[in-house]
Amino acid sequence: MIEGVVAHDIACPYCGEPLEIQVDTSVIDQRYIEDCQVCCRPIVMHVVADPDTGVSVDARHEDD
Repeated sequence: MIEGVVAHDIACPYCGEPLEIQVDTSVIDQRYIEDCQVCCRPIVMHVVADPDTGVSVDARHEDD
């Protein structure tokens, strides 16, 4: 797995627009909120950077 900051594609859970986010793979498990670049609504990100399986991103509504 590539270490450092990598790009990862997601879809906004509100408007469905494709977005590219930057993931810091030096942090194995992280949760944070990032606003959609299109509709400006808050997306809750759960990011897991696993050396064996790669980067996994779960993007959800703030109320989920």
